[in-house]
Amino acid sequence: MPITATPEEARAIVKDAYLYGWPLSENYNTLFAYSIDTENPNYKAPFNQICNVPRVFTPEDTAIVSPNSDTPYSFIWADLRAEPLVLTAPPMTPEDRYFSFQLIDLYTFNFSYIGTRATGNDGGSFLLAGPSWEGADRSRFDGISYSESHFAFVAVRTQLFNPNDLPNVEAIQNQYKVQPLSQFLGTPPPPSPPSIKWPAPLVGAPGKTPAVFGNINFMLQFCPTNPTEVGLMERFARIGVGAGLPFDVNDLSPEMLAAFEGGIADAWQAFEAINAQVDAGELKTSDFFGTRDFLNNNYLYRFAGAKLGIYGNSKEEALYPVYSVDANEQKLDASTSQYTLTLTELPPAKAFWSVTMYDAKTQLLVDNPINRYLVNSPMLDSFVRGEDDSITFYIQKEAPNEGLQPNWLPTPDGAFYMGMRLYVPERSALDGEWTPPPVRRVDTSAR
Repeated sequence: MPITATPEEARAIVKDAYLYGWPLSENYNTLFAYSIDTENPNYKAPFNQICNVPRVFTPEDTAIVSPNSDTPYSFIWADLRAEPLVLTAPPMTPEDRYFSFQLIDLYTFNFSYIGTRATGNDGGSFLLAGPSWEGADRSRFDGISYSESHFAFVAVRTQLFNPNDLPNVEAIQNQYKVQPLSQFLGTPPPPSPPSIKWPAPLVGAPGKTPAVFGNINFMLQFCPTNPTEVGLMERFARIGVGAGLPFDVNDLSPEMLAAFEGGIADAWQAFEAINAQVDAGELKTSDFFGTRDFLNNNYLYRFAGAKLGIYGNSKEEALYPVYSVDANEQKLDASTSQYTLTLTELPPAKAFWSVTMYDAKTQLLVDNPINRYLVNSPMLDSFVRGEDDSITFYIQKEAPNEGLQPNWLPTPDGAFYMGMRLYVPERSALDGEWTPPPVRRVDTSAR
């Protein structure tokens, strides 16, 4: 479809189309790495098969930014074009072990959950259906979830209490099942869906170029247009963006190329502005993750969620307070400073809480000599406590005094940020009655 907008009009449309579409491209990067590119070190499994990872994430895991390292993961990329899938989970042992199946569509909306909070710990079989399935007998399922898109990502988290608990987690993971509906019912399978020619992913800097719209168009063909976005798609079509449309950056005139690059720059500027609001405590990252209805088509928020931590949970499942500045609003940098975080009361989480360290440049876990990437509630018995029973964590690149090492959270030698996680948060956290304690810079001049 030819571009009908002027360069001036195009720049404004490109900004909005990029904010709308970049999360789909980032999602595609994971899809390609996990289920298409068998040579990729992050490859997991073909479509409609589960990959259990009976370990927690380490700095070697690079496909997802700001990863959780509290819960061993299982992963499923679901192809729902031909028929639904049936996801089966066993009863949890012990009964208080947290688990969740987070169901994410191609837009990155969290459209449904299975697990401790949403469906309980008794297990069951749950149907995951695509947008074209009309269905039949639903009585055999403990729940049904519908994806807006023909592909969906399922991120499964199973709580690990301590390193010795890993065999128990692995035993639970081995009981998770994924079956096509026909296999579950014992009926003949439907015809296979058409084969797909998968484009190369655009990871990192290439994703900030106009070429990304080719992958956005590719992804949109698996996303039937939502009724609330018909007018939006008509507007995007003026710059050649739409479901399945061909897009070749080499076809852009110099003036139009400049307009596309300018629009993309404007989109990132909008993100930086909203990120500054997060740093200042004016916005919470929990506002960036959820269902379509929750986000109410706020594409800048969805973009921010994909950038700051794609596949973040909806806030009723988990809250993610982010530490990127200290109590004096200064960026965290361990090359010049040391820090502390003191808990006078435990974070209000019904399941568990944690604080995870990330390198600010890579947004990945930090390699360190003690292989400690986080501190969390299952580690409570190992922490050194103050006279008032408080817990102070020492956040620095070098180990603190020997007696305080159980409370050490190692940093990189440079800029960093930390993510707090509250799984199944208490109402006080959801309502804002509780606020995370600040990170404080340590005055080392007197040492």
